[in-house]
Amino acid sequence: MEGNLVHSHTDEHGAHAGPRAEASSHEGHSTGRHEGHSVADFRRRFWICLAVTVPVILISPGLPFVAGERIVNVPGADWVLLGLSTFLYVYGGMPFLKGLARELRDRKPGMMTLVAVAISVAYFYSAATVFGLEGMPFFWELATLIDIMLLGHWIEMRSVGEASKALESLAKLMPSQAHRRNEDGSTTDVPLDELQPGDLVLVRPGEKVPADGSVIEGASAVNESMLTGESVPVSKSVGDPVIGGAVNGEGALVIAVTRTGAESFLSQVIDLVREAQQSKSKTQDLADRAAMWLTVVALVGGASTFGVWMALGESLAFAMERAVTVMVIACPHALGLAIPLVVAVSTARGAASGLLVRNRMAFENARLIDAVIFDKTGTLTLGIFGVENVTTFADIDRDEVLALAGSVEELSEHPIARAIADAAPSKRAVDGFTAIPGKGARGTVGGREVQVVSPGHLAASGIASPVDVATLTAGGRTVVFVVVDDALKGAISLSDIIRPESAETVRRLIEMGIEPIMLTGDNAVVAERVATELGIKRFFAEVLPAEKAATIQSVRSEGKVVAMIGDGVNDAPALASADVGIAIGAGTDVAVATADVVLVRSNPGDIPTVIALARATYGKMVQNLVWATGYNVIAIPLAAGVLAGAGILLSPAVGGVLMSASTIIVAINARTLRVK
Repeated sequence: MEGNLVHSHTDEHGAHAGPRAEASSHEGHSTGRHEGHSVADFRRRFWICLAVTVPVILISPGLPFVAGERIVNVPGADWVLLGLSTFLYVYGGMPFLKGLARELRDRKPGMMTLVAVAISVAYFYSAATVFGLEGMPFFWELATLIDIMLLGHWIEMRSVGEASKALESLAKLMPSQAHRRNEDGSTTDVPLDELQPGDLVLVRPGEKVPADGSVIEGASAVNESMLTGESVPVSKSVGDPVIGGAVNGEGALVIAVTRTGAESFLSQVIDLVREAQQSKSKTQDLADRAAMWLTVVALVGGASTFGVWMALGESLAFAMERAVTVMVIACPHALGLAIPLVVAVSTARGAASGLLVRNRMAFENARLIDAVIFDKTGTLTLGIFGVENVTTFADIDRDEVLALAGSVEELSEHPIARAIADAAPSKRAVDGFTAIPGKGARGTVGGREVQVVSPGHLAASGIASPVDVATLTAGGRTVVFVVVDDALKGAISLSDIIRPESAETVRRLIEMGIEPIMLTGDNAVVAERVATELGIKRFFAEVLPAEKAATIQSVRSEGKVVAMIGDGVNDAPALASADVGIAIGAGTDVAVATADVVLVRSNPGDIPTVIALARATYGKMVQNLVWATGYNVIAIPLAAGVLAGAGILLSPAVGGVLMSASTIIVAINARTLRVK
């Protein structure tokens, strides 16, 4: 299993530093156009600027639909406005001014450039009017523009999950300490980063295995499902390998450490998640593309307007007023909210339907999905054992076999034991309970010795089964035998329980023209049984974590847009590498943190809803972008004064109204989002 994960990396914290040290080094700041600013930074700037905007609006002149020059008259109002606006420009506009410098340096003008130019023109022209330049200031337009752009970018950043959370969740799988055995047989608790290959470590019942190693003493069943996808706890005895992070069962184990730190299985899974996230395909940001063109239009349009009117002999104040009106009309209030508003509404609609959207750009791809790859354990199935069939021998009925077996297994914490105990119609008192590590359990019930044991223990005891064991375990089922006073009385077959919603989900996807595929770490026999019951034609079995990500890429290479549905650590690399990663909400933190969409209700039946929501969301995004940029085709020429000869001339105030109206239209359109 571990041999497939052969790559390694150099750990700057030392050769034996564990994944906990690596994950803790990630910073919560954003890159790209928001580089250097966190979600909290945009949130803080928005609320502070919004508070400062209130007095700006109250004392600004020329507000549309306001009788009189100002709402509130104060002495030295223009100088007060200049002071407040200077604060807004420097404090609220700083992220955009830094973005302007970065985009110009990279020769990729976009949203940040346009916002920075718009607020700069509005601020410096308005400041000039305070110092005596003839014209109408744009202080309130400046304030509201900064507020809305901060709000839009805050909403946008919140919609994008931080990749470091996945790595932090992976690291939390490991215990904080290990019980290292000393030469005299005693144990000392030591931090994981002090473990060395060759150390002997005691793992008590119920504890997590602290490092990769091999068993040198003891026997137990180890739950590796969160790491390998294997739904059945794996029996471990002397010589068997164990994986760091797996949960030990009822027996105590002593393991010899073989790999630590960067060489461990879990650390290499962390590498896979990191690499998959870095190589994830992303859709182009339509708002940025539109902003780039609008930047060109606004800059060229504003400069051309100013130059033409000056050439025609108009005054500086008139030419500047025309140019600034063009800039105000073109500034991206609506464009800045066209996408974030739809995202916010879409997220709310999704939450009401049990969907948590974490990665916007990947979620947009969901409208194109034509293959859905399901993890089996915990996704299509419940990931817990259930009694499927009871075969009785001699003169005993089904309920009696379950009652006797359930009474004994009630005292055990093994997953198979819990399933039998839960299925028992009644429980009775048990004396002399004894666990048989890796084999079963025994106890005395009503004066009779009852054993619930594995096929191997049954054969070792010389008791023959009248029904072939292969028949009872067909389809990868697990079987235990019930022996009463050394006489075989029954056999109980168990299997991972298929979710009741799974079959309907598969059927709906097929009706939508989407291919369902199953991917599992379980053996081929189990996989084939589950796939057949659900109507899935294509499946991949016995797939390790590294191979899962590669399998996703293989299906994508067929030209398909792939969604991966999973819940375990073993699914994390595949969730990160798929076009859309969807996690079952009841799964591990790392699966949820790596996924683009989380099914909060742990219901795979919500997957078709995800696709429908993505299609509706993308449609609203396109509509908003068309309006936010398209209205400029008419508004900008009017603002420039092309119909001035006919007496049609937009004032800056009317330009501000049009700008605000476009924002309102975009907001209303976003609110009409519905999922069919």
